[in-house]
Amino acid sequence: MERNYIIAGIGGQGSIKISHLIAEATIRAHGDKYNARVGETFGAAQRGGAVASHVRIGEAVYAPLLGKGTADLVLALEPLEALRLGVPYLAESGVAIINTVAQPPVDVKIGDLKYPEVAEIIAALEAIGAKVVAFDGGGLAAQAGSAKVLSAVMLGAAFASGLFLFDEETILSVLKENVPEKTIEANVEAFRLGQEAYLAAQPE
Repeated sequence: MERNYIIAGIGGQGSIKISHLIAEATIRAHGDKYNARVGETFGAAQRGGAVASHVRIGEAVYAPLLGKGTADLVLALEPLEALRLGVPYLAESGVAIINTVAQPPVDVKIGDLKYPEVAEIIAALEAIGAKVVAFDGGGLAAQAGSAKVLSAVMLGAAFASGLFLFDEETILSVLKENVPEKTIEANVEAFRLGQEAYLAAQPE
């Protein structure tokens, strides 16, 4: 059994936090049955630059970074990062979950890169055979009470994909332990809204 995930966004959105929550929940659920490896890459600026976390789970996983075309899931807190990392890294049968609210990274803001339409990003991912689920994660975070809980929205959507190796009780326990106490309720609500958004995108 092996699972590979990429959590992508820009500095300050919480992609690194999500990756560590996934690793911790996996270890808590399975003890030493699986190795959990997290590797992080950063753009030119830690805050506002592109940030990606590679998460590898398996019985014989040692290297932290994924190979091209091996990601079961690309979870993108920023749409452009879904394109930059999804196209090279997603497996043909992989899943891409995208927050459609753009928060352009530094290289877009300074004119080094043109920002594509979200529809173009989705089409590029579907062209490689990926299942794409895209929704307004920022709006759901606001509905839960704070833009700062976007990471919990996206984690909830990713959990609903069925690609993780732990149950809901475990991930919610880990989530509650790793956010400020006063934000627990908002984070749990954000997680639920993310689950609902993913499930609502499924065909009847």
